[in-house]
Amino acid sequence: MQEARSEKLLFTPASPQADAVPLIFAFPNQYNVGITSLGYQVVWATLARRSDLQVSRLFTDTHEALPRSPELVGFSFSWELDYANILSLLEGLGIPVLATERGEDHPLIFGGGPVLSANPEPFAPFFDLILLGDGEVLLNPFIDSYQALRQAPRGTKLQQLAQVPGVYVPSLYEVTYHSPTAAIATIQPVNADTPATVKKQTYRGNVLSASTVVTEKAAWENIFMVEVVRSCPEMCRFCLASYLTLPFRPAEVEQSLIPAIKQGLTVTHRLGLLGASISQHPEFEHLLDYLARPEYDHVRLSIASVRTNTVSEKLAQTLARRDTKSITIAIESGSERLRQIVNKKLSNAEILQAAAAAKAGGLSSLKFYGMAGVPGETLGDIEATVDLLYQVKKTVPGLRLTLGCSTFVPKAHTPFQWFGVEPQAEKRLQFLQKQLRPKGIDFRPESYQWSLIQALLSRGDRRLAPLLLLTRHYGDTLGSFKRAFKELKGSLPPLAFYVHEHWDTTQILPWQHLEGPLPQSTLEKHRAEALALF
Repeated sequence: MQEARSEKLLFTPASPQADAVPLIFAFPNQYNVGITSLGYQVVWATLARRSDLQVSRLFTDTHEALPRSPELVGFSFSWELDYANILSLLEGLGIPVLATERGEDHPLIFGGGPVLSANPEPFAPFFDLILLGDGEVLLNPFIDSYQALRQAPRGTKLQQLAQVPGVYVPSLYEVTYHSPTAAIATIQPVNADTPATVKKQTYRGNVLSASTVVTEKAAWENIFMVEVVRSCPEMCRFCLASYLTLPFRPAEVEQSLIPAIKQGLTVTHRLGLLGASISQHPEFEHLLDYLARPEYDHVRLSIASVRTNTVSEKLAQTLARRDTKSITIAIESGSERLRQIVNKKLSNAEILQAAAAAKAGGLSSLKFYGMAGVPGETLGDIEATVDLLYQVKKTVPGLRLTLGCSTFVPKAHTPFQWFGVEPQAEKRLQFLQKQLRPKGIDFRPESYQWSLIQALLSRGDRRLAPLLLLTRHYGDTLGSFKRAFKELKGSLPPLAFYVHEHWDTTQILPWQHLEGPLPQSTLEKHRAEALALF
């Protein structure tokens, strides 16, 4: 693999022993995308450090030397529409795409990553095993258990691996429906030896992830990434990044972050701080002071979204001196009522204060994240967003303003998982565009059509697998999905059932047998608190 020549490794791969298990670890996209995924990097390094594995990497456009007879093939699954590439890569390896069609001569196909940890069910028929949760606590027990079962028949391997916490074997669970086009009736293990539920595994340490490889071929050229926090304490009721990854864990500054940053900056001058809410790290000021040292004057710093009320002039100055000209904050809406509904603890005054601090600190632009179609939203809430942005523009003239806006999409394991997509959201996005662009505010809406596909996959069940086998050939447009629904009419519910319908809390969810960090009773309570504000 030619790309490997430009890689600077920050770990030492083990030399595989003579009887090492041949394993292919794939990212279902191009190399420059996959190698920029911190999750893929860390899992690859964890596997490659084991001498009992012989690990080969596979991407859609390149690969290392692949074993003729792999025993395990793993996928890091970060973006829903990459499912088509997973199926193509399996076919390229001569492996049936459906788990039911694989035999003793085929490798076990496993997957992990955010898509599968949230709701694996639309993709479950393609995988023999799915690892739910954090790789730090899943990978080694999974590989250790596989080693002990290496000579066992395929069925025995699957049954025994299902006993490993966090390892989900879809074929060991039977799903029944009230009718082919209705909701789920039951989800039951097929035998008494299979756990009734599978619990997502959570790493609770304070040493978080950092890049294991730096390369100029990455989408973010030569970037060294370090995870500052995991999860988010705010718990906005729509947010998968918060609810699915609880509890909130900050990395230890002296023992984790600073040593990682020092190591990374020996091979590059570009640093990325990652996390859902990095400025809520309890020692964030200390980290800023460290990065403001003169010896790091040559470093280019990029940071993920920060909480609005933590944007200070000092933060803006540090970023401006480190070649970053903008900052991103998530406001969701200009309506304080709507922010209360989603549990966004933020006032308009704090948003204006953040904008003033960004300008005073020397930044030239400010990007907001917003949302349309949030449960409980009215056109008045959308108008409030317009009013707020007009106010920001008056408060900080000269600061370039951008609003990136998506449509609300329900996500598994969140209090808003029972709500459907608001059909009026598309018109509300158009309204925002009409109001903001003439005022010189850059408006960047996410495709409403893509949001519908995202909702379908985020709330889908196993009946979508035959649909996905069709759409991979039709293309990834909403029209392609509608065409496939038409062809399969009568064998699954209509598109609107998955995408637009509000589900009752008594309805069995596709992921009911897969336990997230919080019990359903807590999610129902948080949903009820939101409904009380409608």
